[in-house]
Amino acid sequence: MWVGAVGPCVPEVPPAELFALLDDEYARGILRATNSTAMSAPQLAERLNVSRPTVYRRVERLQELGLLAEATEVDDDGHHRSIYRSRLDRLVVTADDDGFAVSVDRSGHPADRLTEMWEEL
Repeated sequence: MWVGAVGPCVPEVPPAELFALLDDEYARGILRATNSTAMSAPQLAERLNVSRPTVYRRVERLQELGLLAEATEVDDDGHHRSIYRSRLDRLVVTADDDGFAVSVDRSGHPADRLTEMWEEL
């Protein structure tokens, strides 16, 4: 059961920082794996064949940039764990004489989208 997204508001991300993160195969793997199904860090580690600390480092950075949402999954027996779901829907890069601009379309919980709209006002 997905119990609600938690995490910081989405920051403005410098293009170079976003490019560096998306250049990382593990970060891309996490975004692909969690695109349609929320997964825990142990599940991600197994699926990507990588250590849990590597997954946790990438998860933390993806969350900081607003590309990954965290929620708590509660089992029938009352145990709970963090699960992650990609928030990246679309990434558009434009170039001009001044450099690059990046537009990121993020999915998310309706409350998150409302907060983001309010902050833009």
